[in-house]
Amino acid sequence: MIIAVDGTLASGKGTVARGLAQRFGLAHLDTGALYRAVAVSLLESGTDPAETDAAEQAAATLDPSTIDEAAIRTAKAGAAASVVAAQPKVRAALFALQRRFAEQDGGAVLDGRDIGTVVCPDADVKFYIDADPGVRAERRWRELVARGDATSLEEVRRQLEERDRRDASRESAPLMRAADAILLDTTHLSIDATLAEAVRIIENKTGATPRN
Repeated sequence: MIIAVDGTLASGKGTVARGLAQRFGLAHLDTGALYRAVAVSLLESGTDPAETDAAEQAAATLDPSTIDEAAIRTAKAGAAASVVAAQPKVRAALFALQRRFAEQDGGAVLDGRDIGTVVCPDADVKFYIDADPGVRAERRWRELVARGDATSLEEVRRQLEERDRRDASRESAPLMRAADAILLDTTHLSIDATLAEAVRIIENKTGATPRN
């Protein structure tokens, strides 16, 4: 069983995806972490993330097992990842890795921005997670502050708006809801409530039974 979870920044898609993977005993891949890792490798080497050849090389040689979670979760890494993710060659370099993960024995849950439309258009269940931009900005700001990233809510809101525009307008695999993706709006829903609804939908659609 393959479950695709797409959505906007700070909508809760990653938390929902991890929860689904745990409930159904599936492997989980945060595809956004791959783009963030590519961006961080460029930043650490002093390379502009917009340098397409360098970004493609970094993506082609990325080893997911070496990803530093702390390093990729900063606001700077997120902004650079958005630049990297807009590059067709980078997306092509990471596509095979994502497909291999999805096709492993037993299935998987993948979350990102083009899982249901490009990476796994054949997914058994597709979700699109979204929330009000103001709510998402505050969530992201609180997350960054908790990690010690000193930034203002206004700056986070500006970056989120810019990220939304770039993700939705890029030529290669723009962020969009797949025609058969089920929308879950988390503006007024807790993560637990959202996860419970997603589990119910999967049970009804596939007959799969949660392990816990």
